[in-house]
Amino acid sequence: MRMIKLSVFVLIVFALGMVLVSCSKPPGAEKEAAKKAMDAAMSAGADKYASADLEAARKVWDAAESQMKERRYKEAKESYIEAKAAFEKAAAAVEAGKKAVADQAKAALKTFEVEWRKLRVTAKKMEKKLKDKKQAWTADAKAIKEGLARSKKMIVSAPAEAKAELDALKTMIDRWETTFKEMATSPSKAKAAKKKKS
Repeated sequence: MRMIKLSVFVLIVFALGMVLVSCSKPPGAEKEAAKKAMDAAMSAGADKYASADLEAARKVWDAAESQMKERRYKEAKESYIEAKAAFEKAAAAVEAGKKAVADQAKAALKTFEVEWRKLRVTAKKMEKKLKDKKQAWTADAKAIKEGLARSKKMIVSAPAEAKAELDALKTMIDRWETTFKEMATSPSKAKAAKKKKS
């Protein structure tokens, strides 16, 4: 009887030891699953179209990595499971984010096309005053025209890149609008100065 009690005790101690050992080993499978989910989110474009969700997932990942270094494997396992879910959420949010950016790019494109038409009309009127700026205008006008055409094509497949290109074009258009306004007002200032001298 005593031998049976001793055997049961040894089995219980052994079982507890196995439980403790299993809890204390690094969560490799969970880490690998979270890493795959992270890679999938990045491949889907979460950095461009779901950056807030991706950032939240990265924070959970970083916490898991920190827990691993501290050998807090139980917490790390839970954090990797949470990180996997967060990366999957970021990947799922990409389509909605992509649509939102595409909508913004389409609206910007419409606005820029109107501004571009007005700018060309102004440039035509200011053609004689362009003189030393004519070469720069010609180069920028070509770049704007080509950039608008490229952006139009990219909106569906790469809306973030289209929006970035439109932002660059906006800077060029704004610069030329300012230049043309200055050119329009400068002759009247010169005439006013001559009248004062007379």
